Amino acid sequence: MKQLQGPQSPTFVQTLQWIFRPMQYMEECAKRYGDIFTIQLGAEFDPLVYVSNPKALQQILTNDTTKPFTAPGDINKIFEPLTGKLSIFGLSGKQHQRQRQLMMPPFHGDRMLTYADTIAKVTEKIMSRWQVGESFCARTSTQAITLRVIMQAVFGLYDGPRAQQLEKVLGEMIDEASSPLSVTMIYFPFLQKDLGAWSPWGKYLRRKAQVDKLIYDEIQERRENFDPSRTDILNLLMVARDEAGEGMTDEELHDELMALLLAGHETTATALAWALYWIHQIPEVRSKLLAELDTLGENLDPNAIFKLPYLNAVCCETLRIYPVAMLTFPRVVQEPVNLAGYDLQPGTVLLGSIYLTHRREDLYHEPEKFKPERFLERQFSPYEFLPFGAGARRCIGFAFAQFEMKMVLAKVLSSLDLELADRTEIKAARRGLVTAPNRSVRLLVKGKRTVKPRSLEAVM
Repeated sequence: MKQLQGPQSPTFVQTLQWIFRPMQYMEECAKRYGDIFTIQLGAEFDPLVYVSNPKALQQILTNDTTKPFTAPGDINKIFEPLTGKLSIFGLSGKQHQRQRQLMMPPFHGDRMLTYADTIAKVTEKIMSRWQVGESFCARTSTQAITLRVIMQAVFGLYDGPRAQQLEKVLGEMIDEASSPLSVTMIYFPFLQKDLGAWSPWGKYLRRKAQVDKLIYDEIQERRENFDPSRTDILNLLMVARDEAGEGMTDEELHDELMALLLAGHETTATALAWALYWIHQIPEVRSKLLAELDTLGENLDPNAIFKLPYLNAVCCETLRIYPVAMLTFPRVVQEPVNLAGYDLQPGTVLLGSIYLTHRREDLYHEPEKFKPERFLERQFSPYEFLPFGAGARRCIGFAFAQFEMKMVLAKVLSSLDLELADRTEIKAARRGLVTAPNRSVRLLVKGKRTVKPRSLEAVM
């Protein structure tokens, strides 16, 4: 029987490797130990088992609600300083299922299309800041778009004082929490010491307290002056009831809103910045995409945008080559099980490596190259392409994120003629608990575009 293998360096050294060079570290481990290996991160767990074998991932992620694997929330304590104890990240079992059922409806079906107008208007407003002949930072702009979209979709907050303050303070808090020092504090809890407003952790806690107060004030005001005609997510969550007829408490609402605000804009902002980089880095991709968008004419119908095959392929390839989330949420072995030839005992913690799975040569020929066509040529299973995770903890906002990506890209690319201000290659690096470009993606505005109508048949 095969024995699990992994680096033998001290836990402290492995943890630093994981914090400062996670993707390179995973690649080095996979090259040396194969597609299932161990890494030791902290004394709380035995070595964590990283998995990038699609068949093993399928076995884990299709059996992760009862046995032989579970997806407990208490193991996700790393998110607690950001979202609180009662967010969907930290709940387990029936509590987790209850919250998912309460939160799913706003992100799927016809409800999602109601956000199309919001996405278009916010994108137009941010685009109006970009001047012809000048360059702008793609990620700063996409974060402004996605944060404002999620603020309006979640809270229905537009240009009032509370919206402006929450947008400002939340953006500052996220930027601070994404620094290497902040990540180190998250992985080494003994560093989480409040030594006053000047200390890193103290500064973070005070910023977080400002955000918390703004959210609780909004919840209280909405409860006192409830308007059933509102369609934002907060309103939908306030009226949602579980099977027992129970709604969410203020604390549950707060923690879920924090999870939505953080996970619902930061990740999409990064994916959009990457998409704009790749589209303008590879002339053939840009040319094909513009030709497809021009088939829509000047009427950018959301349904039509969502169904465009090459735009979908570009978004999928963006999410494949540098997935924003490197790992799935942890699963834990509940009873002895054999996984791809390894006998695993109860208590073993498993992490699906999304990054390594997306880099498998046997799945994606020349995986380091950006080739959207691969998503037109074949269908990948949910265990071969999993940018939003899979199983019981698949991201509930995956459809919303894809829809927003397509809407923003269609709006920007149809309206403006852009090019990269610097064509030097950009790589991925850690940003907080996820990934992002390792330096600014800057785009130059050359001018406005005029649509050249053509048929989809001519393009394809």
